[in-house]
Parts: sequence; C-alpha cells; structure tokens
Amino acid sequence: MLASPVAAAAPPGASSCSGCHGAPGGAVPSLIGHSAEDIAASLSAFRSGARPATVMNRIAKGFSESESRAIADYLAGGGQ
Repeated sequence: MLASPVAAAAPPGASSCSGCHGAPGGAVPSLIGHSAEDIAASLSAFRSGARPATVMNRIAKGFSESESRAIADYLAGGGQ
C-alpha cells in the first residue's frame, strides 16, 4: 500500500477565508477555481481600499503581502 501525500498545512489566516467562502452556490462567493494570482490581487485591493468592501477590507488589512500570498497559494491549490 502506497502512502498518500500529506496535505499542505494551512497558513495562518486561511481559516478566515474558508470560514465564509465555501462551496459554490453559497451566500458568499466560492474561491474554488480562482488562481492564486487573482486571490492575492483581490486581497491586495481590499487591503489598500482600491476595492471597497464592508468586511473583506478589515480582514485583508490583517495580513501582510507575504501572508496574503501564502493564503492565496493554499486556497488556489485546493486548501479549504
């Protein structure tokens, strides 16, 4: 029997995203199928205020650029 690959550990803060952005069709849009570049760019836009929001701007401001990139890579790679 072959060992299954070990899933990458979620970076700090990833649960802030997956707590709301669930499966497609939910109240909050899913992030499934979005590229890491798109997710990181959205987080950056929310953080800077370029993309107005009532909740995401406050959440995104809690992450640095490198933390946002780690979260984006994790979510785009199938992490939840």
